[in-house]
Amino acid sequence: MRDLTSIAVIIPSLNEAQSLRELLPMLATMHLGQVLVCDNGSTDDTRQIVAQYDATWVYEQRRGYGAACYAGMRKLADDIEIVVFLDADLSDDPLLLPEICTPILDDTHDFVLGARVPHLRQPGSMTFPQRFANAMFPVIIKLGWGYGYSDLGPFRAIRRSSLDAIDMQDRAYGWTIEMQIRAIELGLRIREIPVSYRKRPRGPSKISGTIKGVWLAAYWITRTCGGLWLTRRRRLKSASLKITSPQ
Repeated sequence: MRDLTSIAVIIPSLNEAQSLRELLPMLATMHLGQVLVCDNGSTDDTRQIVAQYDATWVYEQRRGYGAACYAGMRKLADDIEIVVFLDADLSDDPLLLPEICTPILDDTHDFVLGARVPHLRQPGSMTFPQRFANAMFPVIIKLGWGYGYSDLGPFRAIRRSSLDAIDMQDRAYGWTIEMQIRAIELGLRIREIPVSYRKRPRGPSKISGTIKGVWLAAYWITRTCGGLWLTRRRRLKSASLKITSPQ
């Protein structure tokens, strides 16, 4: 098996103890450099379960998907070279992690997105609002930034130096689309790898499973996308100045 000790996986988690009981043992077999479970204030026994495995519990008092992911980034060890983001709910197959990371390990790409392609999705694994957003926002990105993604999937790997260069700002549900847009702007070598996707085995999604969650996600993704478009020229001009400035 390939050496995966330079890889850290960040798992945003809120009351996902039952899923973590299955997920963490699978990740333990891969001998990763770090497994960081980033907790927004779970009321179940998430912390106790994390302690049973070779994983690190990271507490973030601020609610929000991006806030949890960012908390994990702050705890990365110095020798980590690749960062994987993976949801805790077992909708994505964690055993695909080595495949997602291979293009970065081989130095052919900097950012790899696990694309939840229709023929690999379990029926009912994505709600209508999810499917609609997944169709709409990649079109918006294509029109605004010229790159054609097929998904906004949460299962992704990125070179650590590239993640640092992106300087993630979103702390809510706009996290994924911000990363994808900024990857285009920075000229990262991007690849999508088709991945399977299934219905979460336990309980409803906190986002797509509630009307409030759906609307909050739609609001934050739209806000993030719009904000990045409005400030795009400023970022590109700043980057150009840095490149042309005398050393």
